[in-house]
Amino acid sequence: MKRNVSLEEISDGKLYDANDLVKADCGGCAGCSACCHGMGNSIILDPMDVVRLAEGTGKTAEGLLAEGYLELNVVDGIILPNLKMTGTAEACAFLSPEGRCSIHPFRPGICRLFPLGRYYEKNTFRYFLQTHECPKSNRTKIRVRRWIDTPELQKYETYISDWHYFLEDVQGCLEQMEDETEVKNVNLYLLKLFYLKPYSGMSDFYQVFYDRLKQVREVLGA
Repeated sequence: MKRNVSLEEISDGKLYDANDLVKADCGGCAGCSACCHGMGNSIILDPMDVVRLAEGTGKTAEGLLAEGYLELNVVDGIILPNLKMTGTAEACAFLSPEGRCSIHPFRPGICRLFPLGRYYEKNTFRYFLQTHECPKSNRTKIRVRRWIDTPELQKYETYISDWHYFLEDVQGCLEQMEDETEVKNVNLYLLKLFYLKPYSGMSDFYQVFYDRLKQVREVLGA
């Protein structure tokens, strides 16, 4: 999801790499679940997020959608899944009655990042610290890679970058299509291939993902 704001408006003005220290540690978020409420459709999921959730919950991607944990929305012209907010409090569907994350060990990448964000440029990205999003005071410094808590981080970062720029290419292709039916069919094709078609698991996720990415690029020329 693109944000039409300057980096200076939303951050401390610095960019960080995985080995940098940043004031992001919220001390376990004790007594606070502000970032799990009122997020609308902004917690967009990439394919690995859905695989993690499926493995962690024991549900299929279709099951997570059918049971109201996830929903589909159009983001920059592309149909993508996101965490669903529920009830009058607009709470994440995975938030427990005690205000704790019930999927913390296999939470999505955006949740792992928060209050960090990603700043994309030159076919890669760096991290930035969002200064107005988290109400927790007295955050302590932590190394970015430890905060994100993801195995094989370099491989993961490459995947995230490739997925982001692939979506930009797809958006460009869709904008050139004049037939709404064709746009819909491409969207459904991508949704089924990257999200609904099962992966064998996290053990070989990257291999399967890149095989599918190659397939789509050959079909769409994206």
